[in-house]
Amino acid sequence: MPDRVAQGSPLLAELSWRGLIAERSTGVEARLARGPISAYIGFDPSARSLHVGQLLQVFMLTHLQRAGGTPFVIVGGGTGMIGDPSGKSSERNLLDDEQIRANTAAIRAQLERFMDFSAGSNQAQMVDNREWLGRYGLIEFLRDIGKHFSVPYMLAKESVQQRLAAGMSFTEFSYMTLQAADFLHLFRERGVEMQMGGADQWGNITAGLELIRRVVGRAEGEEPPAFAMCSPLLLTRDGVKMGKSEKGAVFLDAALTSPYDFYQYWLNDDDALVVQHLKWLTLMSADEIATIADSQSTSPETRSAQKALAFDLTARVHGREEADRQVRVAEAAFSGGPITDPAVLGLLYGSLDHYDFGDVDLGMNASAYAVSSNYFPSNSEARRQIAQGGFSINYLPIRSPHDPMPEPIDGQYLVLRSGKKRMRIDRRRA
Repeated sequence: MPDRVAQGSPLLAELSWRGLIAERSTGVEARLARGPISAYIGFDPSARSLHVGQLLQVFMLTHLQRAGGTPFVIVGGGTGMIGDPSGKSSERNLLDDEQIRANTAAIRAQLERFMDFSAGSNQAQMVDNREWLGRYGLIEFLRDIGKHFSVPYMLAKESVQQRLAAGMSFTEFSYMTLQAADFLHLFRERGVEMQMGGADQWGNITAGLELIRRVVGRAEGEEPPAFAMCSPLLLTRDGVKMGKSEKGAVFLDAALTSPYDFYQYWLNDDDALVVQHLKWLTLMSADEIATIADSQSTSPETRSAQKALAFDLTARVHGREEADRQVRVAEAAFSGGPITDPAVLGLLYGSLDHYDFGDVDLGMNASAYAVSSNYFPSNSEARRQIAQGGFSINYLPIRSPHDPMPEPIDGQYLVLRSGKKRMRIDRRRA
């Protein structure tokens, strides 16, 4: 049922039915009911790519802009050199200027697929917090910012509590004061009234609200000067926060996560989560999602919701042409029948794991080829798969490690398969 307090605000109404609000500060409803707002989210530039765990925050800003608000993207050129302890079990490696500049440019290009950075009254804006944090001297920062934070207040933050036992440097302990300084600067200089982020950022964000309240002041009964809103977290299938440091992290950069792997990740989304992910990670309407959900419920074997999610996200991140290509690849790879069309094999070769073979490779037995080309990690694994009847080349079952290599399809392709889903397309070297 729609959130009643959201009905006066298009933004709150949109975020509410999508389930994108995990936390919000006092006064948000009344402020947004008066009209659009400027809000920001900070993004860590410690990698050259965003990852899918950050997509919820990206969509928060996208919905903000679509509702008439102005999104500010803050890249942590200053805080990225410090490290945020929130949701992390170890301290972050610090970055140099060149790394931060290159990573920032790459992140900007990715965000342009979600938000409009072109001229307009509410164009998205990207700012590096080193512009203002870099100007602070130590004594000035302690006098103007640090004096507003008591040690007990900082120790009480959940992000700090989680790290204290394992050890936490003063550098990371000070992170919340820097993030709060960001909010104060943007509030004063750019008229940004709200900070948004993931639920694990709530402690840092409310520290910014506290700083603004102390510096700006607020009479009793007055509306707060600034506001906060947090989304849920996108978790891995093991229930861990999705991040770039997690094993199996899925990036938006095609060089880090191929379009094939990106598409397949969402195509294999859990039945229990996929409708929620359609709400969180697409701009589809409630009616569109309801229709897909009904189809999924009636015929779950068709995986219509997963297909819709995988296509929509792949098209937004990698382009419509690439999404169409991945649909064809998936249909060919998992159709169940032999693939012998050289054109389709060429398409698969460019999307799947592959190896380029030569005449010497074709003179090996099948087991030796699979190991030397790194399809199997060892001779014992190759023998195990063969013994279980789970390995084929060009759809011919390999029944013995000594079986010869088959002739390549169309003189240039080898299709290696094992298990239900693993496939590799090898091509003759030119």
